[in-house]
Amino acid sequence: MTVSTTQNTATGAVINAITVDVEEHFQVSGFADVVPRDTWDSHPTRVVANTTHLLDLMDKSSVKATFFVLGWVAERHPALVPEIARRGHEIGSHGYSHRLIYQQSPTEFRAETERSRRVLQDQSGQSVVGYRAASFSIDGRNLWALDALAEAGFLYDSSIFPVVHDRYGMPGAPRRIHRLTTPAGAQLIEVPPSTLALGRMTLPVAGGGYLRLVPLAITRRIVAHLNRRERMAAVVYVHPWEIDVAQPRIRARWSNRFRHYTGLRGTESKLGTLLREFRFGPLRDVIREAGLGTLSTGPALVGDAADLHPA
Repeated sequence: MTVSTTQNTATGAVINAITVDVEEHFQVSGFADVVPRDTWDSHPTRVVANTTHLLDLMDKSSVKATFFVLGWVAERHPALVPEIARRGHEIGSHGYSHRLIYQQSPTEFRAETERSRRVLQDQSGQSVVGYRAASFSIDGRNLWALDALAEAGFLYDSSIFPVVHDRYGMPGAPRRIHRLTTPAGAQLIEVPPSTLALGRMTLPVAGGGYLRLVPLAITRRIVAHLNRRERMAAVVYVHPWEIDVAQPRIRARWSNRFRHYTGLRGTESKLGTLLREFRFGPLRDVIREAGLGTLSTGPALVGDAADLHPA
Protein backbone atom coordinates (compact mmCIF):
# COMPACT_ATOMS: atom_id res chain seq x y z
CA MET A 1 0.00 0.00 0.00
CA THR A 2 1.42 3.38 -1.00
CA VAL A 3 0.12 6.79 -0.03
CA SER A 4 0.41 10.41 -1.05
CA THR A 5 -0.83 13.40 0.94
CA THR A 6 -2.36 16.69 -0.13
CA GLN A 7 -2.64 19.60 2.29
CA ASN A 8 -5.52 22.05 2.20
CA THR A 9 -3.95 25.46 1.55
CA ALA A 10 -7.17 27.41 1.09
CA THR A 11 -7.58 30.62 3.04
CA GLY A 12 -10.32 30.92 5.65
CA ALA A 13 -11.59 28.38 8.13
CA VAL A 14 -10.80 24.75 7.49
CA ILE A 15 -13.90 22.64 7.00
CA ASN A 16 -14.07 19.78 9.48
CA ALA A 17 -15.99 16.54 9.04
CA ILE A 18 -18.86 15.51 11.25
CA THR A 19 -19.68 11.82 10.88
CA VAL A 20 -22.21 9.53 12.53
CA ASP A 21 -21.85 5.75 12.77
CA VAL A 22 -25.49 4.65 12.79
CA GLU A 23 -25.89 1.52 14.89
CA GLU A 24 -27.95 0.29 17.83
CA HIS A 25 -26.73 0.66 21.41
CA PHE A 26 -26.31 -3.12 21.75
CA GLN A 27 -24.30 -3.64 18.56
CA VAL A 28 -20.94 -2.29 19.71
CA SER A 29 -17.96 -4.61 19.47
CA GLY A 30 -17.39 -4.47 23.22
CA PHE A 31 -20.72 -6.22 23.82
CA ALA A 32 -20.32 -8.90 21.12
CA ASP A 33 -19.51 -11.63 23.63
CA VAL A 34 -22.66 -11.00 25.69
CA VAL A 35 -25.10 -9.89 22.95
CA PRO A 36 -24.94 -12.48 20.15
CA ARG A 37 -26.15 -11.32 16.74
CA ASP A 38 -28.95 -13.86 16.71
CA THR A 39 -30.46 -12.06 19.74
CA TRP A 40 -30.35 -8.53 18.31
CA ASP A 41 -34.00 -8.51 17.27
CA SER A 42 -35.02 -9.20 20.86
CA HIS A 43 -33.44 -6.00 22.20
CA PRO A 44 -35.32 -2.69 22.38
CA THR A 45 -34.52 -0.49 19.40
CA ARG A 46 -33.48 3.10 20.02
CA VAL A 47 -31.54 3.99 16.88
CA VAL A 48 -34.32 5.81 15.02
CA ALA A 49 -35.16 8.16 17.88
CA ASN A 50 -31.50 8.84 18.66
CA THR A 51 -30.56 9.43 15.02
CA THR A 52 -33.52 11.74 14.56
CA HIS A 53 -32.37 13.71 17.60
CA LEU A 54 -28.93 14.11 16.03
CA LEU A 55 -30.54 15.25 12.78
CA ASP A 56 -32.49 17.89 14.69
CA LEU A 57 -29.32 19.03 16.45
CA MET A 58 -27.56 19.45 13.11
CA ASP A 59 -30.53 21.29 11.64
CA LYS A 60 -30.24 23.84 14.46
CA SER A 61 -26.63 24.53 13.45
CA SER A 62 -27.34 24.29 9.69
CA VAL A 63 -24.71 21.55 9.43
CA LYS A 64 -24.64 18.63 7.01
CA ALA A 65 -22.85 15.40 7.93
CA THR A 66 -21.90 11.97 6.68
CA PHE A 67 -23.98 9.16 8.17
CA PHE A 68 -22.30 5.75 7.96
CA VAL A 69 -25.31 3.47 8.30
CA LEU A 70 -25.25 -0.20 9.23
CA GLY A 71 -27.05 -2.29 6.61
CA TRP A 72 -28.76 -4.31 9.37
CA VAL A 73 -30.28 -1.09 10.72
CA ALA A 74 -31.33 0.16 7.28
CA GLU A 75 -33.17 -3.06 6.49
CA ARG A 76 -35.12 -3.03 9.75
CA HIS A 77 -35.93 0.69 9.69
CA PRO A 78 -36.50 1.44 5.99
CA ALA A 79 -37.70 5.00 6.62
CA LEU A 80 -34.51 6.09 8.41
CA VAL A 81 -32.04 6.35 5.52
CA PRO A 82 -34.53 8.23 3.29
CA GLU A 83 -35.07 10.73 6.12
CA ILE A 84 -31.33 11.28 6.56
CA ALA A 85 -30.96 11.82 2.81
CA ARG A 86 -34.05 14.06 2.66
CA ARG A 87 -32.41 16.40 5.17
CA GLY A 88 -29.42 16.79 2.86
CA HIS A 89 -26.83 14.54 4.48
CA GLU A 90 -24.37 12.17 2.83
CA ILE A 91 -25.00 8.44 3.23
CA GLY A 92 -22.02 6.12 3.73
CA SER A 93 -21.78 2.43 4.56
CA HIS A 94 -20.87 1.08 8.00
CA GLY A 95 -20.94 -2.47 6.67
CA TYR A 96 -23.83 -4.81 7.29
CA SER A 97 -23.52 -6.75 10.55
CA HIS A 98 -20.89 -4.78 12.53
CA ARG A 99 -18.51 -7.73 12.41
CA LEU A 100 -14.85 -6.81 12.75
CA ILE A 101 -13.28 -7.20 9.32
CA TYR A 102 -10.31 -9.19 10.58
CA GLN A 103 -12.82 -11.76 11.83
CA GLN A 104 -14.30 -12.19 8.33
CA SER A 105 -13.04 -14.01 5.27
CA PRO A 106 -12.64 -11.99 2.06
CA THR A 107 -15.69 -13.75 0.63
CA GLU A 108 -17.83 -12.89 3.66
CA PHE A 109 -16.64 -9.30 3.66
CA ARG A 110 -17.40 -8.79 -0.03
CA ALA A 111 -20.90 -10.22 0.39
CA GLU A 112 -21.69 -8.05 3.42
CA THR A 113 -20.24 -4.94 1.81
CA GLU A 114 -22.21 -5.35 -1.40
CA ARG A 115 -25.42 -6.11 0.50
CA SER A 116 -25.06 -2.98 2.63
CA ARG A 117 -24.22 -0.70 -0.27
CA ARG A 118 -27.14 -2.00 -2.32
CA VAL A 119 -29.77 -1.38 0.38
CA LEU A 120 -28.37 2.07 1.25
CA GLN A 121 -28.40 3.16 -2.39
CA ASP A 122 -31.90 1.81 -2.94
CA GLN A 123 -33.23 3.64 0.12
CA SER A 124 -31.36 6.94 -0.26
CA GLY A 125 -31.26 7.36 -4.03
CA GLN A 126 -27.60 8.36 -3.61
CA SER A 127 -24.50 6.72 -4.99
CA VAL A 128 -22.87 5.49 -1.78
CA VAL A 129 -19.12 6.07 -2.18
CA GLY A 130 -17.83 6.20 1.43
CA TYR A 131 -17.17 3.36 3.87
CA ARG A 132 -16.24 3.02 7.54
CA ALA A 133 -15.51 -0.37 9.07
CA ALA A 134 -16.97 -1.54 12.34
CA SER A 135 -14.59 -0.40 15.10
CA PHE A 136 -12.12 0.89 12.46
CA SER A 137 -11.11 -2.72 11.86
CA ILE A 138 -8.97 -2.32 8.75
CA ASP A 139 -5.33 -2.73 9.73
CA GLY A 140 -2.18 -4.48 8.59
CA ARG A 141 -3.86 -7.89 8.80
CA ASN A 142 -6.54 -7.23 6.21
CA LEU A 143 -5.47 -4.65 3.65
CA TRP A 144 -7.20 -6.87 1.10
CA ALA A 145 -10.38 -5.19 2.34
CA LEU A 146 -9.31 -1.99 0.59
CA ASP A 147 -9.30 -3.83 -2.73
CA ALA A 148 -12.76 -5.21 -1.98
CA LEU A 149 -14.02 -1.70 -1.31
CA ALA A 150 -12.60 -0.38 -4.57
CA GLU A 151 -14.09 -3.31 -6.48
CA ALA A 152 -17.50 -2.64 -4.90
CA GLY A 153 -17.49 0.97 -6.13
CA PHE A 154 -16.38 2.91 -3.07
CA LEU A 155 -14.18 5.97 -3.60
CA TYR A 156 -13.09 6.63 -0.02
CA ASP A 157 -12.59 4.82 3.26
CA SER A 158 -12.48 6.14 6.82
CA SER A 159 -11.38 3.03 8.71
CA ILE A 160 -7.61 3.25 9.25
CA PHE A 161 -6.90 4.77 12.66
CA PRO A 162 -3.18 5.65 13.01
CA VAL A 163 -3.02 4.79 16.73
CA VAL A 164 -2.22 1.94 19.09
CA HIS A 165 -5.38 0.30 20.43
CA ASP A 166 -6.38 -3.13 21.65
CA ARG A 167 -9.12 -3.51 19.04
CA TYR A 168 -8.00 -1.46 16.05
CA GLY A 169 -5.26 0.82 14.76
CA MET A 170 -2.38 1.04 12.34
CA PRO A 171 0.46 2.93 14.04
CA GLY A 172 2.53 4.94 11.61
CA ALA A 173 -0.26 5.36 9.03
CA PRO A 174 -0.70 8.94 7.75
CA ARG A 175 -2.67 11.28 9.99
CA ARG A 176 -3.91 13.41 7.10
CA ILE A 177 -6.46 12.66 4.45
CA HIS A 178 -4.58 11.07 1.55
CA ARG A 179 -4.73 8.93 -1.54
CA LEU A 180 -3.56 5.38 -1.23
CA THR A 181 -2.85 2.55 -3.62
CA THR A 182 -4.34 -0.75 -2.51
CA PRO A 183 -2.35 -4.00 -2.59
CA ALA A 184 -3.87 -4.83 -6.00
CA GLY A 185 -3.13 -1.36 -7.39
CA ALA A 186 -6.53 0.33 -7.06
CA GLN A 187 -6.91 3.93 -5.89
CA LEU A 188 -8.83 5.00 -2.78
CA ILE A 189 -8.97 8.12 -0.66
CA GLU A 190 -8.34 7.43 3.02
CA VAL A 191 -9.81 9.74 5.69
CA PRO A 192 -8.28 8.90 9.09
CA PRO A 193 -10.18 9.82 12.26
CA SER A 194 -8.57 12.74 14.07
CA THR A 195 -5.37 12.33 16.03
CA LEU A 196 -2.91 14.63 17.77
CA ALA A 197 0.84 14.21 17.37
CA LEU A 198 2.46 14.70 20.78
CA GLY A 199 6.14 13.95 20.71
CA ARG A 200 6.52 10.36 19.56
CA MET A 201 2.92 9.58 20.43
CA THR A 202 -0.15 9.81 18.22
CA LEU A 203 -3.25 10.26 20.34
CA PRO A 204 -6.86 9.72 19.23
CA VAL A 205 -9.09 12.76 19.68
CA ALA A 206 -12.51 14.28 18.94
CA GLY A 207 -14.64 11.19 18.43
CA GLY A 208 -16.51 8.47 20.27
CA GLY A 209 -15.17 7.79 23.74
CA TYR A 210 -12.41 10.35 23.23
CA LEU A 211 -15.04 13.04 22.75
CA ARG A 212 -17.03 11.83 25.77
CA LEU A 213 -14.10 11.42 28.17
CA VAL A 214 -11.96 14.45 27.34
CA PRO A 215 -13.08 17.83 28.76
CA LEU A 216 -14.67 20.08 26.15
CA ALA A 217 -12.08 22.83 26.65
CA ILE A 218 -9.30 20.43 25.64
CA THR A 219 -11.20 19.11 22.63
CA ARG A 220 -11.86 22.67 21.42
CA ARG A 221 -8.17 23.51 21.71
CA ILE A 222 -7.20 20.37 19.80
CA VAL A 223 -9.63 21.06 16.95
CA ALA A 224 -8.40 24.65 16.77
CA HIS A 225 -4.79 23.40 16.73
CA LEU A 226 -5.51 20.98 13.90
CA ASN A 227 -7.23 23.69 11.88
CA ARG A 228 -4.92 26.64 12.49
CA ARG A 229 -1.50 25.17 13.16
CA GLU A 230 -1.59 22.03 11.04
CA ARG A 231 -4.17 23.23 8.47
CA MET A 232 -5.83 19.86 8.91
CA ALA A 233 -9.51 19.01 9.04
CA ALA A 234 -10.77 17.40 12.22
CA VAL A 235 -12.80 14.24 11.64
CA VAL A 236 -15.32 14.06 14.47
CA TYR A 237 -17.43 10.94 14.87
CA VAL A 238 -20.32 10.05 17.16
CA HIS A 239 -22.84 7.23 17.50
CA PRO A 240 -26.56 7.79 18.06
CA TRP A 241 -26.40 5.87 21.36
CA GLU A 242 -23.82 8.35 22.69
CA ILE A 243 -26.54 10.96 23.30
CA ASP A 244 -28.88 8.43 24.91
CA VAL A 245 -28.49 8.60 28.69
CA ALA A 246 -31.57 6.42 29.25
CA GLN A 247 -30.47 3.46 27.13
CA PRO A 248 -30.76 0.05 28.82
CA ARG A 249 -27.57 -1.04 30.58
CA ILE A 250 -26.05 -4.26 29.30
CA ARG A 251 -24.18 -6.57 31.66
CA ALA A 252 -20.67 -6.86 30.30
CA ARG A 253 -17.09 -6.64 31.50
CA TRP A 254 -16.36 -3.55 33.58
CA SER A 255 -13.91 -2.18 31.02
CA ASN A 256 -16.43 -2.40 28.19
CA ARG A 257 -19.17 -0.85 30.28
CA PHE A 258 -16.81 2.00 31.17
CA ARG A 259 -15.98 2.61 27.50
CA HIS A 260 -19.61 2.58 26.48
CA TYR A 261 -21.47 4.43 29.24
CA THR A 262 -19.01 6.96 30.67
CA GLY A 263 -19.65 10.53 29.57
CA LEU A 264 -23.00 9.97 27.84
CA ARG A 265 -24.61 12.86 29.67
CA GLY A 266 -22.26 15.44 28.18
CA THR A 267 -22.03 14.26 24.57
CA GLU A 268 -24.89 16.30 23.13
CA SER A 269 -23.72 19.52 24.75
CA LYS A 270 -20.12 19.01 23.61
CA LEU A 271 -21.20 18.22 20.08
CA GLY A 272 -23.51 21.22 19.93
CA THR A 273 -20.70 23.53 21.04
CA LEU A 274 -18.31 22.18 18.41
CA LEU A 275 -20.93 22.55 15.68
CA ARG A 276 -21.48 26.19 16.65
CA GLU A 277 -17.83 27.18 17.00
CA PHE A 278 -16.18 25.42 14.05
CA ARG A 279 -16.97 24.92 10.39
CA PHE A 280 -18.33 21.43 9.66
CA GLY A 281 -19.60 19.47 6.71
CA PRO A 282 -19.82 15.95 5.26
CA LEU A 283 -16.72 14.03 4.25
CA ARG A 284 -17.35 14.66 0.55
CA ASP A 285 -16.81 18.39 1.24
CA VAL A 286 -13.66 17.76 3.27
CA ILE A 287 -12.25 15.63 0.46
CA ARG A 288 -12.99 18.36 -2.07
CA GLU A 289 -11.37 21.08 0.05
CA ALA A 290 -8.33 18.87 0.59
CA GLY A 291 -7.77 19.05 -3.17
CA LEU A 292 -8.43 15.35 -3.74
CA GLY A 293 -11.30 15.69 -6.19
CA THR A 294 -15.07 16.08 -6.22
CA LEU A 295 -17.08 12.99 -5.36
CA SER A 296 -20.13 12.19 -7.42
CA THR A 297 -22.83 11.13 -4.94
CA GLY A 298 -25.78 11.89 -7.18
CA PRO A 299 -28.64 9.53 -7.98
CA ALA A 300 -27.62 5.88 -7.93
CA LEU A 301 -28.39 3.93 -11.08
CA VAL A 302 -28.71 0.21 -11.63
CA GLY A 303 -25.17 -1.11 -12.03
CA ASP A 304 -23.83 2.36 -11.25
CA ALA A 305 -20.14 3.14 -11.17
CA ALA A 306 -19.16 5.79 -8.65
CA ASP A 307 -17.15 8.63 -10.10
CA LEU A 308 -14.38 10.86 -8.84
CA HIS A 309 -13.78 14.11 -10.67
CA PRO A 310 -10.28 15.63 -10.27
CA ALA A 311 -10.17 18.98 -8.50
